[in-house]
Amino acid sequence: MRLSSWVELIAREVEFAPGAEPQVYHSIKGSDYVVVLAITPEGLIPLVRQYRPAVEGFTLEFPAGIIDEGEDAADTARRELLEETGFPARKVHSLGINKTDAGRLSNRMHSYFIKTAARVSDFQPEEGVASRLVTLTELVELILTGELDAQTNLGTLLQAVLRGHLELPT
Repeated sequence: MRLSSWVELIAREVEFAPGAEPQVYHSIKGSDYVVVLAITPEGLIPLVRQYRPAVEGFTLEFPAGIIDEGEDAADTARRELLEETGFPARKVHSLGINKTDAGRLSNRMHSYFIKTAARVSDFQPEEGVASRLVTLTELVELILTGELDAQTNLGTLLQAVLRGHLELPT
């Protein structure tokens, strides 16, 4: 059942053993999207603050966005980073494609680590999106205080650390 252009409710009958009574399970089908952990030439991490209706509040996140039909995920990562923060991509590294919530969601998250060029001089943020630059020490503090708490962001950060793109302060 298509609920909107963004979301579809899927119902599946699952029989876990031969002859067992089938059970209906529901999942949400959404678009794949990208999450971008970027670092500026000065070693700062761009974050975005925006209102998220699903949680009825403002969130602090890495730049992110839905992959448009026919668009390459790396191109989406470049586009979203520029639109939300004003930083053009200089070097793009794929960190992987992962499930966001295998129990309820069927979409995938494409994570990227991007080294940026300097912010464009005429940058105007998207309406409703405020960008912020933080040091790695500040990023860790935002995680520890729960201000940056989306698992998609934390997973992207972990992948960047494990792949040697960043080293976090302790």
